[in-house]
Amino acid sequence: MRLVSLLPSATEIVYALGLGDDLVGVTFECDEPASARVEKTVVVGGKDTRGMSPGEIDSYVRGRLAEGGDLYTLHADALAELAPDLILTQDLCRVCALPSGHVTDALDHLGCRADVVSLDPYSLDEVLDTIRAVGEAAGVRERAEELITELRGRLAAVSRAVAGRPRPRVTVVEWVDPPFTAGHWVPDLITAAGGDPVAASGGKRSVQTTYADLAAPQPEIVLVTPCGFHLDGAIEQARRVVPHFPVAQVWALDADGIIVRPGPRLINGVEAIASILHPSAVPPPPPGTAARVA
Repeated sequence: MRLVSLLPSATEIVYALGLGDDLVGVTFECDEPASARVEKTVVVGGKDTRGMSPGEIDSYVRGRLAEGGDLYTLHADALAELAPDLILTQDLCRVCALPSGHVTDALDHLGCRADVVSLDPYSLDEVLDTIRAVGEAAGVRERAEELITELRGRLAAVSRAVAGRPRPRVTVVEWVDPPFTAGHWVPDLITAAGGDPVAASGGKRSVQTTYADLAAPQPEIVLVTPCGFHLDGAIEQARRVVPHFPVAQVWALDADGIIVRPGPRLINGVEAIASILHPSAVPPPPPGTAARVA
């Protein structure tokens, strides 16, 4: 089966299921594993926002959406040449990836007959369900179930380690300018790690808010997880957040690696957060995943 992934989390799922050799097309943002973007045909492009501030990125995104424009470009001819059997996409967030409707329209125009599977989880359980959905669509349901069992086992290990301990209040800042709440599955990560997510929108889209509202529940720990950034970028942005939370610990996390992409590495995120919230019960996170800035 020839697979095309139109979002980084789907690429990670494909590799986790041992289907990397079947993957023929990816997006310009697929960087895990690092070889994916080099070895596969890139069929979705977008604006390079490196060098732009969070405020500038926000203004660009809002402007494009207000104009009815797209944030991503589907290279339809390249997609057609790959002749995929299965395409993995999403409708969860227009800011994160190309909507599935755009893909279906392009396939109709090109006369391609690939199956299109949209992965749209809003909770951690639903993220695990998407692994099953990819496994079923790709004909490797048993592998998917084995992977889900392994991931749930790791979640259970964290749960045992933090059981009975006080649950610190945790605010997650998903974007710093303007500030956005934690949404979708992110509050589930906090809960699974033994924390109490506050000022959050679990199971719903992340929404714009104010720093006053984020600070109002008096969080003990603040996690800065800006979508689209790895640890270095998160550290830089977390420093801007510190003045808004003078009595809380402020941590930066590798957002794209372990927090915002709905794939298997979210369990790494739970483990990293648990080590921050309960350092005496959970081993420290691997280098490059988290850093305290205040």
